[in-house]
Amino acid sequence: MAKQDRGNWFVRFIQVFGMTFGALMSFLFFLLILIIVIALFIPAEQLVGGNVAVIPIKGAITTGDNRDFLEDHGPSSETIVDWIKEADKDQGTRAILLEIDSPGGSPVATDEVAQAVKEAKKTVVAVIRERGASGAFWIATAADHVIANRMSLTGSIGVVGSRLEFAGLLKDYNITYRRLVAGQYKDAGSRWKEMTPEEQELFQKLLDQVHAEFIQGVAANRDLPVERVQELANGFVLTGAEAKELGLIDALGNKDDAVKYIEQKLNMTVDLYEFKPTKTFFEEIIGVSSYQIGRGIGTALTTQAATDTVQITT
Repeated sequence: MAKQDRGNWFVRFIQVFGMTFGALMSFLFFLLILIIVIALFIPAEQLVGGNVAVIPIKGAITTGDNRDFLEDHGPSSETIVDWIKEADKDQGTRAILLEIDSPGGSPVATDEVAQAVKEAKKTVVAVIRERGASGAFWIATAADHVIANRMSLTGSIGVVGSRLEFAGLLKDYNITYRRLVAGQYKDAGSRWKEMTPEEQELFQKLLDQVHAEFIQGVAANRDLPVERVQELANGFVLTGAEAKELGLIDALGNKDDAVKYIEQKLNMTVDLYEFKPTKTFFEEIIGVSSYQIGRGIGTALTTQAATDTVQITT
């Protein structure tokens, strides 16, 4: 009888242990799933309030759909525009400070950001640090006041659409580009064939049109004669000191000087807060954005090489 009792006790112990262990494993599995969800979707940093919004414009300026894994870029134009609008609507924000370190970007992305800056009802001050060239300079001129480091690279009022052509390489290796198009110029700009004089003329016309828009925009923003800006629009960069002498910026200095300008202009004590791209805890750990993860690193590395069009950049 004693042996039977001990046997029943042992069976009950095994049953209770099994149930407890199963419940514990289920809890741990649920906890693991919860951690993964938090790591992937909950931002690791939140916006801190203040009265002057700092909006970074760093790296190549592109739209959300025109980004490359190898390219030095910051937030997309959509994100920057959203930040500007949010800061402009916020009752506690009295001014916007654009912190610029960018070589330029696509015409569409540049225009989107520049228009948002011009439409902002609050005082906008642009500070050019290392670089504020081409499209980034266009954006800076849309601000109410432009400050640049005296040794920064700015200006560069020009447009580029150059790219590599592989027609000769294909010929050397006896590879044929089989041309199948409906529309005479549908494959104009293809890197797999030599560009015809007519195609080059069309692209040059397109570049000239964008260049003219660039010149008009800078002239209007800086209140300069179009002819004067046209003289300076050779595409080469200027130092901040040169840009100041030519009337393309308002002052030489840095972020601290921008803060002093805002304090004097608005008779206030500045309390900065900065907009930043929200990253999840998971992204902070591995240092790769969810956008890049979604595309796949292999795809991201090869997308640029597979693009078969002329890319126009301001």
